[in-house]
Amino acid sequence: MSSQPQASHGLSFRAGLLALPLAFVALPMYVNLPHFYATQFAVPLASLGAVLLFSRLADALIDPLLGRFSDALYAKSTAHVVGVAVAYAVGLFLSFIALFFPPSFDEPFSYVMWVAVCVTLCHLTFSGLSILHQAWASRLGGGASQQSRVLAWREGAGLVGVVTASALPVMAGWLPTTFFLGVMLFLGLFLWSLVVNQARTLSGSDANTHLNGSADKDNYLPLRQISFRKLLIVFLLNGIASAVPASLVMFFVEDQIQASANMSPLFLGAYFLAGTLSLPLWLKFVRMYGLPKTWLFGMALAIVSFAGVGFLGPGDEMAFLAVCIASGIALGADLVVPTALLNRVIDTLGHRGRAEGLYLGWWNLASKLNLALAAGICLPLLSYWGYTPGTQTPEGLSALSLAYGVLPCVLKLLALATLYVFWIQQPALQPAIRRD
Repeated sequence: MSSQPQASHGLSFRAGLLALPLAFVALPMYVNLPHFYATQFAVPLASLGAVLLFSRLADALIDPLLGRFSDALYAKSTAHVVGVAVAYAVGLFLSFIALFFPPSFDEPFSYVMWVAVCVTLCHLTFSGLSILHQAWASRLGGGASQQSRVLAWREGAGLVGVVTASALPVMAGWLPTTFFLGVMLFLGLFLWSLVVNQARTLSGSDANTHLNGSADKDNYLPLRQISFRKLLIVFLLNGIASAVPASLVMFFVEDQIQASANMSPLFLGAYFLAGTLSLPLWLKFVRMYGLPKTWLFGMALAIVSFAGVGFLGPGDEMAFLAVCIASGIALGADLVVPTALLNRVIDTLGHRGRAEGLYLGWWNLASKLNLALAAGICLPLLSYWGYTPGTQTPEGLSALSLAYGVLPCVLKLLALATLYVFWIQQPALQPAIRRD
């Protein structure tokens, strides 16, 4: 058996820190951006939802090409990888500045167009840098335990980034937030560049690869693999279930719970902090029960903890805080297991060292579809049903409660059932999910 690099905690930390600033452009973008433009510049929710939907869809469709580009860069040299990563980081930082420090316009439509251009550039540069970063962990190889450990450090850093990105704008404003993003972005990039050479690039024979010359050029290679398709279905259902409340949480807190302004960062911070602190627990579950069953436990906990949130009303701040903590613990499983399962699929199919970027391109496309569909469908529907931010009409609050509390549980139940059928009940898929 050929030796594989063992990812120490120090190496995993240095490699994973870049996920902290990248998290500023992931989930918090969908939490903060609609709220920022709706409250500061009176931009209609329907327009914001449409812009986020089409921008994310355009970005998502390019992800497989960015994944192929990532594979080509790794095939050349790590110097090429780092050089392109720096260019991505500069574009991401500049577009983030433009989004949250827009020029003054006389009408909301001009703000809509500004958001459309800037958020698309922000998404594209974020996607390119994220795929390069994620591909490193896939190329490192190792068993489920090692992959989970590397991913736990990366996702833990990402959660710290999410907490910071959620709380810092409220507590300090957008100028300190943007400065912090810039410092951490280039610090994380520097530390990652120091360890990027330690990912093992396998030759075709070492990887036991099934790829041939024509398959190497097949952008649809991942979609032709049944194990990847089945994993993707579960990931999509579960991701949409998580993305719907993420897009609506700020509105739910302010209008349904009617919490004071200083409570909003506490709710978000408790949710993501609980997810961060729960990572060692989920790593232990992976060692004990394997990846699929661990994910199943996480989904079940999310359903139980979130089932009654639609019945909460004004003044139920402590009850909502408890929901945030419990569902945050469940979030830890969503962060560790799916990508570790993806890496096991890549490894078992023999495509490691050749097509990680391509798989991650399609994977990120699905991830962005989750957020895009949540923002692009829920926000316009809420507007159509009569909900307006800052108001508490019975019809509007009823629609908000259903969208925020009931719909995610239904989708999560579908994801749980699909995971059970595809990844636990069917023994044919066991080679791709064995424990190490």
